[in-house]
Amino acid sequence: MGIQAGLVGLPNVGKSTLFNALTKSSIPAENYPFCTIDPHVAITEVSDERMLKLLKLYDSKKLIPGTVTFVDIAGLVKGAATGEGLGNQFLSNIRECDLILHVLRCYEDPNIIHTSATIDPVSDYEIIMAELMLKDIESVVKRLEKVEKSIKVASTPLEKKTYEQERELLKAVNAALEKGDAAAVTTLIKDAPVATLPLLSAKNYLIIANIAESDLEDDAYTNNPHYKALVKHFGEHRVVPVSAKIECELSRLPDEEAADMMSMFGLKERGLQKVIRATYEHLGLITFFTCGPKEIHAWPIKKGTTIKKAAGEIHTDLERGFICSEIFNCADLFAAGSMSALKSSGKMRTEGADYLVQDGDIILVRFAV
Repeated sequence: MGIQAGLVGLPNVGKSTLFNALTKSSIPAENYPFCTIDPHVAITEVSDERMLKLLKLYDSKKLIPGTVTFVDIAGLVKGAATGEGLGNQFLSNIRECDLILHVLRCYEDPNIIHTSATIDPVSDYEIIMAELMLKDIESVVKRLEKVEKSIKVASTPLEKKTYEQERELLKAVNAALEKGDAAAVTTLIKDAPVATLPLLSAKNYLIIANIAESDLEDDAYTNNPHYKALVKHFGEHRVVPVSAKIECELSRLPDEEAADMMSMFGLKERGLQKVIRATYEHLGLITFFTCGPKEIHAWPIKKGTTIKKAAGEIHTDLERGFICSEIFNCADLFAAGSMSALKSSGKMRTEGADYLVQDGDIILVRFAV
């Protein structure tokens, strides 16, 4: 499945610098607003240490890891929903994303200009959300007009009832949007008996706290007042501390030099891996594998996906002609130490179409088309 995460935020908060690190690309990141004139898209591999173990066990020729597509969306400003700054076109780019990554500035630096006089990441977030909600109001009003017309021309009682339910949902959503209550909007959409248009303010999101490099040593960022404000507002599970500047520098170094630099700052893990892992977690994703002498292939899917549906991620023919699948988990293979030992342990089994794939499952699909 294609996973797309959009980096959004006010100008000069570090979006393009972080994007450069995520993708090892060279998107400009000069010190002025609207440096990013077009949305930039790049695909980043998802690191998974299990793949290297599988590579050795299967003596495979190559690895095909899972990927996340990151979109660097130009800096928004207050008034974007009505066309201020680079407004409307970039709000539409956010609509295509599965997850919004709010990049918020959590460091003081008088040499890097900011759109407001003081550094206040919570306020920055609220400005962005206000613009998203204003855009949503515009979309909801247009949709309501269409739904009203559809109610009048509905061909069956069921069709009419469905449109009436959507009308009530849209009215409730519009009221919540006008109050600026994004949480209520999300709850209404989630609990609704009918579907409606996708809303920007109801999208899943993470907070990327862009901290100074000095905050990395000994986890000093935990005492950063801006980071603490974000944790208090959103909860620690949703806030990912990252120094975009350091991550960008690390991405340009050979592995050995990058490891030395991480050691100097006391980093056990790249901030980017935290971002990617959190992206997976907040989208409810797991990974299954297909393995053989040619390749080890990682496949990201939604948790709760059936094996038949998962087979369709590999190829539509596998889903259409699905018979059964031989399945075992990579953790059991690692514990056994070899395929022959695994088979002797009885951990390999055959599952039918309704089996729910688990993280780390290795599958071989039997099918007929």
